Amino acid sequence: MKGYYSGRRQLKEDMAGYLFISPWLIGFFFFSIIPIFMSLYFSFTNYDILGSPVFSGLANFKRMGTDSRFWKSLGVTFSYAFISVPTRLVFAFFVAVLFKRGSRMIRFYQAAYYLPSLVGGSIAVAVIWRRMFTADGVVNTFLQTIGINSTVSWIGNAGTALGVIIILAVWQFGSSMLIFLAGLRQIPKTYYEAASIDGAGYITQFFNITLPMMTPIIFFNLIMQLINGFTVFSQAFIISGGRGDPQDSTLVYALYLYLRAFAYNEMGYGSALAWVLVFIIAVFTALIFKTSDRWVYYES
Repeated sequence: MKGYYSGRRQLKEDMAGYLFISPWLIGFFFFSIIPIFMSLYFSFTNYDILGSPVFSGLANFKRMGTDSRFWKSLGVTFSYAFISVPTRLVFAFFVAVLFKRGSRMIRFYQAAYYLPSLVGGSIAVAVIWRRMFTADGVVNTFLQTIGINSTVSWIGNAGTALGVIIILAVWQFGSSMLIFLAGLRQIPKTYYEAASIDGAGYITQFFNITLPMMTPIIFFNLIMQLINGFTVFSQAFIISGGRGDPQDSTLVYALYLYLRAFAYNEMGYGSALAWVLVFIIAVFTALIFKTSDRWVYYES
């Protein structure tokens, strides 16, 4: 009898919990789960949004093999991700190591370096960034001030346009920096004290204590930043004028997906592109997890 009443009490508590989280569950179901399965279905159809989807099998996926802009967008995205992600993580880790030493202004510096991560993804910042790198923008004005006669439009040049977006991404290293800083503060001071007694210098301590102990944090940041790198959209959309200009040099994958699905009304093909992107991210994530046992150190 006692077990019966305790079971009913537990059931009531569970139902109360589900009731409180029901708004999130309903939103997750209608705005995440259903759209995911709908996009999977649309990826096997010829669907122009205005009409009814017509099943076409693997036609959308076969079409990618001969789609030159698809391959171009893949190349641009890989270039962006493989340059911006390591550079951002190196900057974030370096600044976190500096902040670990502490100073009177440490809180101010942390807020100042984190601020770009808060505002960097906004449309307003992307618009300002685009204006900075025009032929008569702030960047060229500064270069001319220091004696470099630069009149090139950085966003209008196919060789430098992607670099402008990469610089914007690197500038937003604040979130990774705070995660690194939190990890650095969890390393026991006794490790460094023991190493100092043994005569180990700062460089030796860094490579034999700090870096190995930080590998789980590096692993986490690498996964998260790589996903962000493959799905970059807003900055490229604004800076490239929404088309991937010039000469598709800023046509990142998510932008091309958007153009196909919404600008050209090819929702079926756009859905197929989305699932290919999911597959690419899953493959790279799995590879990082597969190799993590060779370089990620867990104290336990």
